[in-house]
Amino acid sequence: MSLRSLSTDQLFAAAVDGDRGALARLLSLVERGGAEARAVGRLSYPRSGAGYTVGLTGAPGAGKSTLTSATIGFLRARGDEVAVLAIDPSSPFTGGAILGDRVRMQDHATDPGVFIRSMATRGHLGGLSLATPEAVRLLDAVGRRWILVETVGVGQVEVEIAGKADTTVVVVNPGWGDSVQANKAGLMEIADVFVINKADRKGVDETRRDLEQMLDLSDLPHDAWRPPIVSVVATERRGVDELWATVERHRATIEVSGELERRRRFRLREELREIVARRLEQRARDIVSGERWDSLQVQVAERSIDPWSAADEMLGPVGA
Repeated sequence: MSLRSLSTDQLFAAAVDGDRGALARLLSLVERGGAEARAVGRLSYPRSGAGYTVGLTGAPGAGKSTLTSATIGFLRARGDEVAVLAIDPSSPFTGGAILGDRVRMQDHATDPGVFIRSMATRGHLGGLSLATPEAVRLLDAVGRRWILVETVGVGQVEVEIAGKADTTVVVVNPGWGDSVQANKAGLMEIADVFVINKADRKGVDETRRDLEQMLDLSDLPHDAWRPPIVSVVATERRGVDELWATVERHRATIEVSGELERRRRFRLREELREIVARRLEQRARDIVSGERWDSLQVQVAERSIDPWSAADEMLGPVGA
């Protein structure tokens, strides 16, 4: 039976049982949005909550994809299953993901314990698809306990990923730049762990010193988690074990302190706000069409009605 002929409930049951094709189909529905995506969300939500999300972000060229691939190898070597969402730039022609990140992770393509999915940003300002939180929840619901979210690393995405992950890893390179540039990027505010990748190059000590100085100058409470700085050579998988030990230490710390629960509650509040805003936006698009809309535009142009009164008439059906 074709996956396209299965209902959302049937696809979800198959995905929970380990059907990768069904999981891929569900993720496509999530990306597409609409009623089917909402149906997937209703099925995923009650089963989610056990997975842990790690965001990897940083400037383009920092080696995030290579580091993600090395991290997958580390987790698989100890028997953990892992899912990866690689948030790619949208294709200017199709709106789909360019898939560059998946190309770099081909070593794991045939491993049944690894599920890698590229998702398109579709021009979203922050670089993250609006479907990302729901995709993470779906992967959690079907049993993936480690979920890595790698971002494109441009613009505001470094800040946005902090709202989507339990632990945020910021990847930099030796000679990364001065403290002014770092603070402008907002990376100091979002990092739970810093990684100096390509640590076999010159400038590692200087970069570590710059990061430590910025942390010293930051407004961290005395009892707050201070982001550790880990040196890694991702191409050789050197330092990945130390990185993951640091991630797990951060997880244990925020679980005990209650910070993890606070972060997740905040995410849910923001997601609910976003869902309501998007639904209202869709309803507004539905309203501003048809003969009534055309007539009001003409009346505004002829100055027989002001724009605010015209808007009141159009928004009457939604009680605005």
